[in-house]
Amino acid sequence: QVQLVESGGGLVQAGGSLRLSCAASGRTFSSYAMGWFRQAPGKEHEFVAVLNWIGDNKSYAESVKGRFTISRDNDKNTVYLQMNGLKPEDTAVYYCARVSWAGWGPATPLDAWGQGTLVTVSS
Repeated sequence: QVQLVESGGGLVQAGGSLRLSCAASGRTFSSYAMGWFRQAPGKEHEFVAVLNWIGDNKSYAESVKGRFTISRDNDKNTVYLQMNGLKPEDTAVYYCARVSWAGWGPATPLDAWGQGTLVTVSS
């Protein structure tokens, strides 16, 4: 079982940047593709970004493409989400998860949601 802890959220003005981190425990972290998802108030969880186990294949939701970058450091058991050009519509709780992924398009989470990290973008 892998434990995932998200951090790095906060309040930022539109156009600003944040970097989210997801620290994983467990020796199997580097074996899995990892993804970021988010849930805005009153909405369902939605896919944001995914990368494969080695980090050389990535996919993004259209709404964040060109603004967000997903990366991972398998030595540190951590996956990151660099968010630039933030918009008010990016306001949500962000979650990471191990995922099932075909190598293109969106991914499907394998883990139950953790506590997430809240990102609030003011206009």
